Amino acid sequence: MRRFAPLVVLPLLLAAGCSGGGGDATATAGPTPNTGVSAVAPAPVDPSVAASADKALSGNTKAICEQAQRTSTSFGQKFIADLQAQISAASQGPEAKAAAQEQIARDVSSFSSALAGMAHLADDKALKTALTAMSKQVTTLKGDVSKINPEKMSELTSTLDKACGRS
Repeated sequence: MRRFAPLVVLPLLLAAGCSGGGGDATATAGPTPNTGVSAVAPAPVDPSVAASADKALSGNTKAICEQAQRTSTSFGQKFIADLQAQISAASQGPEAKAAAQEQIARDVSSFSSALAGMAHLADDKALKTALTAMSKQVTTLKGDVSKINPEKMSELTSTLDKACGRS
């Protein structure tokens, strides 16, 4: 069953990002699997830009819901690419397997942190609760897809949808 856990969870991850309808044309492109460790570090975020983005989201339920949708969609795409890289790395030796697992762990941690950050900015109690619960559930994964509880993730996604006015 552990081997099939990604197949069970992918619809839930993608539903978390897609349940709001509407769409971003750039979100439809498939991810490119990362089969190696990138030598290029991401550009540092200017603290003033991050602060102004937080200010724009703070207390704005609609904007937070839209950001949560984009973040969930992005994570779903990264997660699929990470799983593809993990499958590919399985035949490339222990270093490649470790690098793929580290990438999954980083992406899971980033997604959880993003959810927690949005929860911190939310004024709406239902939205704050939903984002906090999702963040905690994602944190428990620690990059191990066999720990995913599909029923719990579906329930959390539904709760977030309701908090955002989507059914």
